[in-house]
Amino acid sequence: MIYKVLYQENASEIPVREHTKSLYIEASSEREVRDSLKGKHINIELIQLLSEAHQEYEQQSPFYKVETA
Repeated sequence: MIYKVLYQENASEIPVREHTKSLYIEASSEREVRDSLKGKHINIELIQLLSEAHQEYEQQSPFYKVETA
């Protein structure tokens, strides 16, 4: 399953929508995604499981790169 993670790079700052970044992670559960990001010191806003249609849409972005948990 592919998850989209919306996050802020600096965990100690207040989230600002214009600074939100995203990454894509292949994992078996949301817990596995959170565990894999623990050491990155980022502020996670949302972890979203992508449906097949949503994943096809996201693949059109030049920033689409799937990491593994």
